[in-house]
Amino acid sequence: MSTHANTNKENTRSFGKFLRGVKSELKKVNWPNRKELTNHTSVVIAASLVATAILWVLDAAFGFGLNLILK
Repeated sequence: MSTHANTNKENTRSFGKFLRGVKSELKKVNWPNRKELTNHTSVVIAASLVATAILWVLDAAFGFGLNLILK
């Protein structure tokens, strides 16, 4: 039967092992440089603006159509 102290010690070891694993995995990440980051950010912003415009047009069209039907 394990005691509370043993369980706490095991949790501390496993947490330390987890953090070492995280550090190891982060070293493997291919981080983008500034040019790539700027490019990806602009693509996301542009796609968001396009999606917003499409949804706005659809909302206005359906609202206009609904107003015609209800009157």
